[in-house]
Amino acid sequence: MIDAYEDPGTPDTRGGWAYLAWLVRCQPWRSAAGAVLASVWMVLMAVAPYLLSKAVDDGLEPGDTAALAGWTAALLAVGALNAWVSIMRHRTMTRVRMDGYFRTTKVVVGHAARLGATLSRGVGSGEVVTIGVGDVHTIAGSLTVIGPGVGSVVVYVFVAGLLLSVSPLLAAVVLLGMPVVAVLVGPLMARLQGTEAEYRERQGVLTARIGDLAGGLRVLNGLGGKGLFADTFARDSQLLRAQGYRVGSVTSWMQALGVGLPTLFLAVVTWLAARLTAQGELTVGELVSVYGYVAVLVGPVAFLVDMGYELSRGVVAARRVVRLLRVEPEPDTGTAEAPAEPSALHDPASGVRVAPGRLTALVGSRHADVTALVDRLGRYGPTDVTWGGVRLDALPLGQVRAAILVADNEADLFAGSLREVVAGRREPSAADIARAVRAAAADDIVQGLPEGLDSPVTAQGRSLSGGQRQRVRLVRALLADPEVLLAVEPTSALDAHTEAVVARGLRAARAGRTTVVTTTSPLLLDHADTVHYLVDGKVAATGRHGDLLGREPGYRALVARDPEDAGSGEGRDDAGDAPDAPDIPDAAADDDATEGTASTDDGRGPAKAEPDDIDTEEAMR
Repeated sequence: MIDAYEDPGTPDTRGGWAYLAWLVRCQPWRSAAGAVLASVWMVLMAVAPYLLSKAVDDGLEPGDTAALAGWTAALLAVGALNAWVSIMRHRTMTRVRMDGYFRTTKVVVGHAARLGATLSRGVGSGEVVTIGVGDVHTIAGSLTVIGPGVGSVVVYVFVAGLLLSVSPLLAAVVLLGMPVVAVLVGPLMARLQGTEAEYRERQGVLTARIGDLAGGLRVLNGLGGKGLFADTFARDSQLLRAQGYRVGSVTSWMQALGVGLPTLFLAVVTWLAARLTAQGELTVGELVSVYGYVAVLVGPVAFLVDMGYELSRGVVAARRVVRLLRVEPEPDTGTAEAPAEPSALHDPASGVRVAPGRLTALVGSRHADVTALVDRLGRYGPTDVTWGGVRLDALPLGQVRAAILVADNEADLFAGSLREVVAGRREPSAADIARAVRAAAADDIVQGLPEGLDSPVTAQGRSLSGGQRQRVRLVRALLADPEVLLAVEPTSALDAHTEAVVARGLRAARAGRTTVVTTTSPLLLDHADTVHYLVDGKVAATGRHGDLLGREPGYRALVARDPEDAGSGEGRDDAGDAPDAPDIPDAAADDDATEGTASTDDGRGPAKAEPDDIDTEEAMR
């Protein structure tokens, strides 16, 4: 089975069938062993009726005790051997399925990591979740064709050969049974693939809706849009349920045929064998053997029908994985050299110029414009930004990522100890961690946890409040110590006192380093060396916070919430509507606003959650 650190190989992305074949080729000896063991297991089951017929004809009917004992001993030995073969077959096939599961998981996770920011633009979050939750299991289950599938075909041919020595008529009936099964089940397999594919697509859409609902529940509630979103989700749920019924309808027919056809098959062959025995063409022992042969075939025929069902679902799941693997990461054709010394970042589209070694703030009348600017400065999409006169897209992407860090206020937090969460790929010293924690005003978080930095943190930091998660992300960004730090709304979920502490700590921790923050908080803006005020994505004014307050009414209305200046019309978009309010997160999700002085370094630890500090999961419940 694939090792946790082993290279999974290069998958075949030509299609669903090609991907499943690649999983088999990645473990040829184990796949061959599974097929051989399954074939031997089923053949030995078919040998048992033959030995039983010999015991009846040679020992029981003539009264030969020695012959009866001999054939009985042989039957016992074959049964014991087959029990061992069955154990080994099951173990081998379990390893085959687990290898397919882990190999697919590693391939998907590795490709998602290579895609980076391209992932969210090329594949929906719902589809990624559906692949991780369901499709990898379905693909692993479809690999049963290697064992019971191959064994079913082998034993079918073997039993037909045994029946040929007993009665050509019975052998013909058995051989003709398989085409009948194929004719009846084949159309259902094709229909199942279509309905299953549509079901998976709808499931991905609904999963994405759940993610949107969980991520924006409190904002939606504040804007009065929760009911509308809930109605849309309910409608999509009904559509998914209806599609699930269609999948279940086809599945039920296939499962019914898997049980009914072998039973009907058994009845026909047994009836023919009984008539031949009554006519004296078969002995009693041969009648017993024929009944045993057909009883043995019930399992393989059912396996073949189930194999078709699993393969149909497996191909649909493999096609979804292949579609994800075909998404290409951003091409890295850069060959230029990064500046050897701290240099300015310049964005021609907006006119923003970020001076090296200084704290620069970006304030926009529309939050989307500021976010797009940060994406360009961090090279998360098409950009003509220059760094020291060199275009960012002309540099190797690895150099850009190593030097420029975009710290989003909703960036993922992985499960692990708090020390592991903030350390990232580095191994910072205790002194480095202490300085970063102090700068981010996160001392109370460490002190309030039972084991301090070694306390476990759940995935996405769900065991922490919103403000605590934001400060943990800031600690992680400071420990990364990039040459250029682009922090998106780093204090939007903090109360005023904690925000002031963070503003002072951030400036001190990043002294002499290039730092850019997007914010509308006066507390943070007051510590910035340069503030760029953007209107419609363009620089409308540049200066210190105090200067802009005095000479830019639109800026004052935006950051000071001055209703008189807001009525002057400056800072509005072309349609005359009020600009998109970038302070919605502050109003809708001010998670630390209820913590009061508990957010400071007073040793009391995190405060209890007030009504405004309820996590999304609790709100949904």
